[in-house]
Amino acid sequence: MTSIVVTGGSGKAGTAIIRDLIAHGHAVMNVDVVPPKEPLCHFYNADLTDMGQAVDAIRRASGTIDRRRSPLGDASAVIHMAGIPAPSLAPDVTTFQNNMMTTYNVFSAATLFGLPRVIWASSETLYGLPLTRWQPAAAPILETDPLTPESGYALAKGLCEQMAVEMHRWNPGTTFVGMRISNIFEAHDYAMIPSFWENPDLRKWNLWSWVDSRDVAQACRLALDAKIGGAECFTIAAADTLMKTTNRELLAHSFPTAKLRDGTGDHDTLLSIAKARKLLGYAPKFTWRTPT
Repeated sequence: MTSIVVTGGSGKAGTAIIRDLIAHGHAVMNVDVVPPKEPLCHFYNADLTDMGQAVDAIRRASGTIDRRRSPLGDASAVIHMAGIPAPSLAPDVTTFQNNMMTTYNVFSAATLFGLPRVIWASSETLYGLPLTRWQPAAAPILETDPLTPESGYALAKGLCEQMAVEMHRWNPGTTFVGMRISNIFEAHDYAMIPSFWENPDLRKWNLWSWVDSRDVAQACRLALDAKIGGAECFTIAAADTLMKTTNRELLAHSFPTAKLRDGTGDHDTLLSIAKARKLLGYAPKFTWRTPT
């Protein structure tokens, strides 16, 4: 058993991550400005835009995480999901400032206390979403394809990826794992998926991609022990698209100049998860085609 700090643990992804970690024997502390709807673990209220509160939250994780379950030593990792979770939820400048500062503060606190691993929420938006000014040359999009942030939200995520590289250089004992997470769905969201099928343009903004919150949780848990170092980034998406229409037809309709990469199945995700499969052992379990 290890002890993990989850920032933003009261949110959609954070809640799923906490459930998954507890189910796999980990002890968890949720750090958020919003109390959780359900008390799954120890909760600590902190505004992570404030460096002092971020440092205090990580400090308190030492021996204080979820004492109801077991006495613990120091936290071994932080999974950082806190921040404004998408573009257009707040003014661009507010989103940029919030997400840059929360990430800087959490990264700094984690390295200050020598945590060996930081897993954090980057974003699929780095691939040029919503794909109105830029169109992909080929799909599935790979992590190595050019990054084209089109909002303050996406720009902050890209700068935070560079921040992770530099902070690892300063603190080689801490590995940073960025998750370029696709549009998160929960089980109750599956009912809306048929409404996308008549008009492919409704979801072309992220190449018809999505991910179940429980698969996001799986990816974050696997990243705790994955044999990687430095500062790595992974796309985290479902194995399939949201559409019944084949990928070749979708691209021909919405992105006619984009090439479908060899070996791509009719309904395989168009945000490649091959790197996450190979290096994390990520294997998405959830699909709307056979919902569970």
